[in-house]
Amino acid sequence: MKTVTAKPGEVQRDWYVVDADGQTLGRLATRVADTLRGKGKPIYTPHVDTGDFVVVVNAEKIHVTGNKLDQKMVRRHSGYPGGLRERTLREQLERRPTEVLRKAVKGMLPKNKLAAAQLRKLKVYAGPDHPHEAQQPRQLPL
Repeated sequence: MKTVTAKPGEVQRDWYVVDADGQTLGRLATRVADTLRGKGKPIYTPHVDTGDFVVVVNAEKIHVTGNKLDQKMVRRHSGYPGGLRERTLREQLERRPTEVLRKAVKGMLPKNKLAAAQLRKLKVYAGPDHPHEAQQPRQLPL
């Protein structure tokens, strides 16, 4: 038997939509990251982007277990001395709910240039509407 590796031009990409309403953040991010990488496909190749597009709606209604809403801090740094800014997860969900899920998925992707290409296939929207109806996305089985 020969080992078959996927070629970038031969990969067929599907579109999936996920409703994040009531879903747990980490469990949803794991499923989305695996779909973006293409791990559920028989042609999966680690060094080739074989993943699908994922549209996540209702990101503002995502569920977090435990006391993470008040204890987990979202940090960013400007690069200047004293430039560290911190927010609780609750504040971040109120201000930018899409970035909470995007950052969780980004942490589950490989740390290389391939991850940037895979992350571009993730579309996150705070509300129930999205502009990708023309692609006819299917429900992602969770």
